[in-house]
Formats: sequence, C-alpha cells, structure tokens
Amino acid sequence: MSTVAVALPLGRSRGSTLRTQVGSLAGRSVLRTLRQPAMIVPSLVFPLFLLAVNSAGLSAATQIPGFPTDSYLTFVLAFPFIQGALFATMNSGQALAEDIENGFFNRLSLTPMRGSALIAGQLASLIVIGFIQATVYLTAGLAAGADFAAGPLGVPVLFALSIMISIGFGGIGMFMAIRSGSGEAVQGMFPLLFVLLFFSSTSLPRNLIQQDWFRTVATINPVSYLVEGIRSLLIYGWDWEALALAFGIATALIAGSITIASLALKERMVRS
Repeated sequence: MSTVAVALPLGRSRGSTLRTQVGSLAGRSVLRTLRQPAMIVPSLVFPLFLLAVNSAGLSAATQIPGFPTDSYLTFVLAFPFIQGALFATMNSGQALAEDIENGFFNRLSLTPMRGSALIAGQLASLIVIGFIQATVYLTAGLAAGADFAAGPLGVPVLFALSIMISIGFGGIGMFMAIRSGSGEAVQGMFPLLFVLLFFSSTSLPRNLIQQDWFRTVATINPVSYLVEGIRSLLIYGWDWEALALAFGIATALIAGSITIASLALKERMVRS
C-alpha cells in the first residue's frame, strides 16, 4: 500500500509544534482513507445489507406486546451505526499496523514526533469515516421508511454519538495494532468484538428478552446502552436517561481505549 508523505521537521525546533505534527499526520490519515474505498465501502455495505435482512426477517417482532414501535426497521436502524463503529476498529488498527510493518513508524520515531500527535492524527480518519457512515445509514433508513422521532435537532446529536462510538472502538484497534504490530492480529480481533453486538439488545428490547441468561448478558453488555441511546432518538425522540448512558459509556470507551493505546505507543517507541 502506498504511503502518503508526512512533512515533519527532523530537528527539534520551535516550529515542531504539536499542532503542526497533528495536522500533518491527520491530513495523511484522512487522505489515505479517502483514497482507498476498500477502507470505507465494506463499513457501509455490510451494515446496510444486514439492516435489510433483519428488518425484513424479524418484522413480526413488532406484534409482541410491549414492543416500542410498529416499525421494526426503525427499531433495528441503530444496528448499522454500531456495526460501522466496529469496522472503524479494524480500519484504524489495520492502517496503523501497516505503518509499523512497512517501517513508516520507525522512521517517525527518529523525528521529534510526539506520541499524542500520532494518536490524534489517526483519530482524524475515524471522525471522517464516522461522519460518512452516519450520513449514509440515516439517509438510507429514512429513505426506506424509518422514523426519526427526535427531528432535525436530533441529527447533530445522533452524529456526535455515532462519531464518539467510532473513536472509542477505533482506539481499541489502535491499541491492538501498536501492541502486536500485525494487521492479522487486528483482523482477528474483529469477530470477538462483533460478538458483543449480537449479545446486546440490538434485536429485541431487554425487557422482552425471554431467556434469563441472554437478558442478563445484554444488561451487562455496554454495547446495549450505546444501541439504546441511538434507538431512543429514532423511536422516542428525547430519552435523556438513554442518551446520558450512551454518551457516558462512549466517553468512557474513548478515554479507556485512547489511554491504553497511548501507553502501548510509549512502550513501542522505547523499543524502536
């Protein structure tokens, strides 16, 4: 894979500011993402494909007493937002692992590049991908007949939450890439994270899950609350409790994943 050049000063000077470094690395990260449709298209196509399958095959669930909406499409529209965020884990991790494997990271370690600049620069592509994903998913859902109870004011809230979730899971991908230095290791982690999505409240509300063990797992699983935060904007409009839980968990996920990625980066830079 071709590498976009990054203009970083080789000497330690006042011009080598954190802002300059972040800008250079962020520009490279975004350009590399946009120039490689293979990094974006799967994260758009597969979630929409599963959305179509689930909304058609499980529509009878709306007949269950207590189901919150008569449109299963609206209920399950939260699914692609979370699945797309999981793709962000693989995309960000894969890109960083490639930099390590092809020696780009080692070259950067010889410059005054700061670890925080590398992390922040990589996050730029996650923000771009998260925005594109949220736009496509919401547009496709509304075009297919889904409801959006929160109205126009809910759109920026939905986008903010979607992007935060992408950053949080993307940080996990960066940690795996830095720790392992292997794109294969990052790809191998994706199915494990995908399990969290299926053992959540994506298919049914937690209070309607009949199996006690499944309901317990879904209640413990933080992904359920991310799903329910997005879903609240679609079905209820403004459920402040669901939104507070979703934004709180997304914030904790970002803080935790970026912290462990930064610690792993410091360790690798010492070894480089």
